[in-house]
Amino acid sequence: MAGGDRSALTGREAVAAVWRIESARVVGALARYTNDFALAEDLAQEALAEALVTWPRDGVPRNPSGWLLTVGKRRAIDAFRRRAARDEKYAALAHDLGEGGVLLGTPPAEDVEWDPDQIDDDVLALMFISCHPVLSPEARVALTLRVVGGLTSDEIAKAFLVPTATVQARITRAKKSLGAADIPFEVPPPGQRAQRLGSVLSVVYVIFTEGSSASSGDNLIRLDLAGEAQRLARVLARLMPDEPEVHGLLALLELTAARFPARTGPDGEPILLEDQDRRRWDRSAIVRGRAALTRATKIGRGLAYYGLQAAIAECHALAPSVNETNWDRVVTLYEALGKLAPSPIIDLNRAVAVSMAQGPAEALKIVDHLEKSESLKNSHLLPSVRGELLTRLNRKPEAQTELKKAITLCANDRERTVLEQKLAALNHSQPKAPET
Repeated sequence: MAGGDRSALTGREAVAAVWRIESARVVGALARYTNDFALAEDLAQEALAEALVTWPRDGVPRNPSGWLLTVGKRRAIDAFRRRAARDEKYAALAHDLGEGGVLLGTPPAEDVEWDPDQIDDDVLALMFISCHPVLSPEARVALTLRVVGGLTSDEIAKAFLVPTATVQARITRAKKSLGAADIPFEVPPPGQRAQRLGSVLSVVYVIFTEGSSASSGDNLIRLDLAGEAQRLARVLARLMPDEPEVHGLLALLELTAARFPARTGPDGEPILLEDQDRRRWDRSAIVRGRAALTRATKIGRGLAYYGLQAAIAECHALAPSVNETNWDRVVTLYEALGKLAPSPIIDLNRAVAVSMAQGPAEALKIVDHLEKSESLKNSHLLPSVRGELLTRLNRKPEAQTELKKAITLCANDRERTVLEQKLAALNHSQPKAPET
């Protein structure tokens, strides 16, 4: 490869790295300057496009994020000029950029300094706007990954196995909805913050859940997507250090991700919890997760939805084996979680814990109730758990029926393979004394 090619490659890599780290700050700062979220995101994308051309040719500027912000401001000036809107916004932006000569040439990165009193507020406001309740859940996820996570539309589409055009349409509609609703670029006032925070946490949780247990496709775990959710949770914990549920979510993500190294084999095949080599669990992630959970507890007000799940994950993280897990505590935590936020998935997980603490017969009562309610009739999880319980109770024909149903409903290739293996093992097994 020629020297010029190496330089170009280095420049493009630098653009990608800086964008992933600083895009939220750039978009946030531009939104604060223009008071127009949609325009700010467009301006940041234009600055990114200019960097992809300029940096490989001229070298990476000494202040890359400042360079991007200055280009974005300059493009904002151009947009206001085209609209002939020489109003207070134009005057304020022009003043920030200095004398007119700066507007005509390539902006020197050294002329722009980050305002340390505004950075955190900008990113936090950006997260609240991207997760605004006026948007659909799908739009919130796409917009958050785009403007806060710095992912491209192609990357988001690949992560969620949808066409790029679908992601682009969601982002476009989201920006139009925010504009039509005249959403101000600001961190919500204290009275609204708790309600809006739930939406932000939910989006980060959805992103991580899809990454940690892919709903479809041929990979069980999508590390890039799960990692992006962890990064967003860390940012949120830094920006809102006095919110216990923020730390609870971070703890849950860290403790869950700690098991990733042992959850799949060399060929990507799933490894069940009881078969995992716990020596491969990420101990540093466990330490970080427990520290976040401790922080959530010390802040007070008790553990909430994510904190309780983190406490359950901590039980698994501390146990030397499945059999040595404190299943009674896990059951108690799931009972508390079910009272706080009733959900058929929580009840199903509680049934699994009950089967370990009290036996499959007690657990089957919970599962049978869920089956009658038809709340999980389209999920493979219910017949999968029911099939496992029936197997332990030596009710082989019923277990076979449930596992076949689970295989039919499962959309993830890796999980389906595990279910098929369980069915095959059951078909060749010999009768044994049932568990009670």
